[in-house]
Amino acid sequence: MRIRSLEALALEIPLKKNFGGSTYTVLTRCTVVTRLATDAGVVSEVYNGDNRDDGRELVRMIRDDLAPRVTGLSVFETERIWKVMFSLTHVARYRRKALLEAIACVDCAVWDVVGKALGQSVCALLGGYRTRLPIISIGGYYMDGKTHADIGREMEAYRRAGMAGCKFKVGGLTPEEDAARVSVARAAAGDDFVLAVDANRGWSAQDAIRFAHLVEPLDIRWFEEPCHWYDDVAMMARVRRATRIPITAGQSEISSHAIRRLLDAGAVDFVNYDASEGGGVTDWRRAAALCQTAGVEMAHHEESQIASHLLAAVPHGTYAECFADPERDPMWQTVWANRPAIKDGMMDVPNGPGFGIVLDEALVRKYRVS
Repeated sequence: MRIRSLEALALEIPLKKNFGGSTYTVLTRCTVVTRLATDAGVVSEVYNGDNRDDGRELVRMIRDDLAPRVTGLSVFETERIWKVMFSLTHVARYRRKALLEAIACVDCAVWDVVGKALGQSVCALLGGYRTRLPIISIGGYYMDGKTHADIGREMEAYRRAGMAGCKFKVGGLTPEEDAARVSVARAAAGDDFVLAVDANRGWSAQDAIRFAHLVEPLDIRWFEEPCHWYDDVAMMARVRRATRIPITAGQSEISSHAIRRLLDAGAVDFVNYDASEGGGVTDWRRAAALCQTAGVEMAHHEESQIASHLLAAVPHGTYAECFADPERDPMWQTVWANRPAIKDGMMDVPNGPGFGIVLDEALVRKYRVS
């Protein structure tokens, strides 16, 4: 069974307000839909990423640079397909981050079509360790006029939505101010609610350590990307030695080689490598194997339509992530037409072939950009 054609399209959905973290703003929900057709008539449909700047460029890369190289290859030659695409990263004219995201779109489409051809979910193809896993919402965003009372109501809303917990944004204020916000979230959510914190590389090592010591009594599941980008691996290792809160990183990396460097530095307890950022399923499972041998747990940055299969496939997978606030992620809430229901903090892994994603075609047409 060989690749006959590849089609990609970018979606952009405007949001009603800014969902900002310590180092960024979010005004649109963007993604790329990839459809791969085989000569046997099997067709994949997946969506990947939240690239708010380069959606149209990713579509162009898939059409002009990747499709000509992989058309005609057997869909079962996943490593060959990946290597053919990855070889373009050695060419100076390509921006590697964007190229790896385009490769991820194609690679996930390949795995989707392999699953459909074999009648197996991607989770089953990768190991099938479990059929469901806990899911947490990303939240705690900085917004003008947002009060501590608003934070409390936000946590209550996540519980009502069936979430097992929340990954809460920090790093945009002083350690003391953000610790106070996290304390409010813990009080509102209750002791049985998973609470992690994510600084999005917002602090120096000194400030991150000060914050960690302030929130250690609050049973924090992990402290994600605590330190500034320019020396984050060394600084995270320093923070990790200074606190009993587990440290998480990986979403900003674009290859499993970078994950190896995190492990070699003793910088992390969890790795949340994103298959939509770093080259797809093929490279994600390499990172997962490295982490398993190092005794490091796997999380995943967002993308529960992909991540649920990957995390449930391996014994060291942990939490899927989503945006339970309907205004933050219309893709998850409405465009993913057959999304599994969330109940009691758990998400069932779709058991249909491939990733099992069905999209609302009317909404795809509405939000498609040329």
